[in-house]
Formats: sequence, structure tokens, C-alpha cells
Amino acid sequence: MPSPSIPIPPAPLFHEGEVAVQTQAGISDKIAKIGRIAIHDQMPGQHREFFTQLPFLVVGSIDQSLQPWASVIAGPPGFICSPNPQQLVIHAKPLPHDPLSARLQAGIHIGLLGIEPHTRRRNRVNGWIETVSQESFTVQVQQSFGNCPKYIQPRQATWAASNHAISQPTICSNQLNDQSRKIIQGADTFFIASAHPASATSRQRSQGVDVSHRGGKPGFIQINDGTTLIVPDYTGNFFFNTLGNLALNPKAGLLFIDFATRDLLYLAVEVVIIWDKDIVQRFAGAHRLLRMCVKHVNHVPACLAINFQSI
Repeated sequence: MPSPSIPIPPAPLFHEGEVAVQTQAGISDKIAKIGRIAIHDQMPGQHREFFTQLPFLVVGSIDQSLQPWASVIAGPPGFICSPNPQQLVIHAKPLPHDPLSARLQAGIHIGLLGIEPHTRRRNRVNGWIETVSQESFTVQVQQSFGNCPKYIQPRQATWAASNHAISQPTICSNQLNDQSRKIIQGADTFFIASAHPASATSRQRSQGVDVSHRGGKPGFIQINDGTTLIVPDYTGNFFFNTLGNLALNPKAGLLFIDFATRDLLYLAVEVVIIWDKDIVQRFAGAHRLLRMCVKHVNHVPACLAINFQSI
């Protein structure tokens, strides 16, 4: 007589790093309930439609050394499509200089952020790359959820195919120079990629690569020297996907877009989360601080095929 099947419990919604940060912030029980409502294992219809109207997509990935990187892929609206609620197909490839270009292959974990600055909407997808062709790649969805519009600076983003070129060579360094400092000091927006340490081998829903948005008034990022940034962590959705990853794996990848020149600035950093209230209170509105030690810098001038206009 066959033995009865034993049901397999679902994967936890949040991994141990996320739970630890939620607990330290004193909101773990509340967020567990909200998460079950807000985080889906497939894309709702409005999210699927949202991605199809975007001219650019922010991507989080990890390289062979497990260093996370934040990237951007651009195309005319419609370059992203969703054939079903559990798939996104991106009909574009990363630029040759981009860290994702050398790592784009089936099986790797990936995080996606769709952001529409003029409406201040943003939605996130976490999953893995299912297939790669010459002109496109397909992402299998593990998690899909929206984010609030806080700290998104309104601007219009328009595809500009004539700008799809790299006119100057990439500038690589292990510390910030005057040009990269200027981009960071003037930034009101950047993107951060992080990864759970088991993301290279596990497809559990609670593990993988994540990419998210950070914003504030220009100058909200403090540059202490050529290798250290201090970033305030403001109120968010309290899921703590990024901070939860960083609690277990302090490596992160930052992407800055110079919206005037179309320059891209990629940083590989190591992060320490600062909870000390006496230090945090020096930064208005901050609940925590992220101290980031810069390990590598790639600055690519005038390469993004998107025009941005403040509104």
C-alpha cells in the first residue's frame, strides 16, 4: 500500500536576514501579515501592463565572484513583454561595458525594477533567467510586488535611439575621482543591487538577487573621502529586502545615472548598517545609515539611450 504523500511547506516569504532586520526595527509581526498580501508569486495584470510601457529597466545581478551589480537596459516602449503572469521577456541586451553583459546566461538569479519617474510608479520582480537568445532573454518570476512612490523624483524618460552609443572609453578605478564625486554629489536618485549569499545555487522564493531605488534631495549622500559614502536609510515599505540581504552579505552594487549627460556610474561597495541613534540623528529623516566602502568604480560617459526631462 503506497504511503500517503507528505505536503511540502511553502518557502518562507522572508529569509533570515530580512526577518532579523524587521525584528530589530520592531515590525516583524506586522510585516509578515502585510507581505502575504503584497508579495505575489506571479505578476498581477497591472504589473504586466506597466512593464510593457517602460523605456528602461533596472536590473540586479551577481558576477562570478558573487559581487552584486546594478545595471540598466533601455529600449523603445514595448521592448518588455509578459506572455504570461510568470514570465517577462526583455527584447534588448545590456550595453557591452555593463557587468551584466558578461553574465547574461540561463539559470542565474536576477532582480528587476520597473520605474516610471513621471508617474512615480515602481514595481519589482525577482526571479531567474530562463532562456537567452541573440536578441532577448526571458525571466521566470518568483516574486512580484509594488513599491510606494516615496523619494522618486519626477522626470520624463524618453527612448532616444540616436543616443545609443558610447562616445568615450570606460573609466575604471578603485576609488572616486572628481567626475564620479560630482555625479554622486548632484544625485537625487541611485539604484542598489544586493544578494542573499545562497542566491547562486538556490531557487527558493525567499532567496536571490534584489535591486531597489533610493532617492532624496541632491546632496543626501555624504562623501567622506575617495572610498567611503554615507547614505541615510529613510522610511520605506519595511520589507527590508535590501537591508536583509546586506545583513547576511555586505556586498552591493550601486548605479548612478547622470540624467543630464546620460553618463552611467557603477560602484561595487561593501556596506555596514549603522543603527546607533546618536549617529543616525545627525541625518534628518534617517532611520538607519549605510556606510559604503567603495571597492571598484566604472564610469561610462554619455552611453544611455534615454533622454530625461525634469517636470
